[in-house]
Amino acid sequence: MKKILVLMLALAMFITPVIASAEATEPYEVVVIIKATTSDFWQYVLVGAQNYAYEYPDRVKLTLDGPPSEADIDQQVTILENHIATQPDAIVISSTSSDATIPALEEAQANGIVVITIDNRLNSDCYDSFLATDNYVGGGLAAEQMVKSWEAAGIDYAAGKVGIVNAMAGVQVLTDREAGFRDKLTELAPGVEILETRFVDNDMTKAISAAEDMVSANADLIGMFGCNNVTGDGVCRVLTEQELGDKIIGVAFDSDPEEIAGLESGALKALVLQDPYGMGYKGVDFAWQKLTGQEIPKEVDTGATIVTIDNFYDDDIQGLLDPMTLKKY
Repeated sequence: MKKILVLMLALAMFITPVIASAEATEPYEVVVIIKATTSDFWQYVLVGAQNYAYEYPDRVKLTLDGPPSEADIDQQVTILENHIATQPDAIVISSTSSDATIPALEEAQANGIVVITIDNRLNSDCYDSFLATDNYVGGGLAAEQMVKSWEAAGIDYAAGKVGIVNAMAGVQVLTDREAGFRDKLTELAPGVEILETRFVDNDMTKAISAAEDMVSANADLIGMFGCNNVTGDGVCRVLTEQELGDKIIGVAFDSDPEEIAGLESGALKALVLQDPYGMGYKGVDFAWQKLTGQEIPKEVDTGATIVTIDNFYDDDIQGLLDPMTLKKY
């Protein structure tokens, strides 16, 4: 009997440290890196990530970071490299560039760091899961709604011109949105001329200037498409100040206060909403799932939703329009 008691005691002494060690691995250290700290859209991503950490403080501990602007590609790479050097358990990142962060993320994976990418597709599979909008489909939705808005406003689209204000060249999500918009608009309104795209370095002032130039140089302009929230703001500002909302149909991606106000006033006729909150929340959750040995999908479509004044006040739409209302912490 004494031998059995001694054996049980020895086993207990062995098992207890192992269990304690397993528990000590949590909460996991997760770094969330966004494209731009000055953008409402990316703040919505952080709300989702921080809500997850608030709900599950025993699972993850977050570090949040990112450059001021989406144009600061080199700075984002430096931020990423610095965090990799600290050896976190996981990194959730929206890479502004489809190429620039690849070497660092490959290094992260080689060092056993879980990599979850959101929003922008990399030209590499150096990630454990990728969560994003199907931006080509989203661009097509914008074109479909522009045509519907022309019809509702009694605008003849057998001819006329449409301008595109794009934030940056060479960024895959924006390239896909523009391609989806162009292809669908050409299909639905073949008589419309789509002007050469104006790229504005994700700068609000440049976006306003580009929209103003399009309006002043094209008397037959009947539509403008802003490919993200910054360009959407620029298009909205010009259509609002020149009171052109019923003559030139404005459609844009994302939602921030100026775009939302523009939709309510009629300066913009539609917004294509992504789910930045969901990207942040699910991105952190997927990191935790991977770290705890669970299977996670390689790719997830987080969806795109068209918002017009007709569905603007729906409860589910309000949460997408302003995820700040979902904040729990």
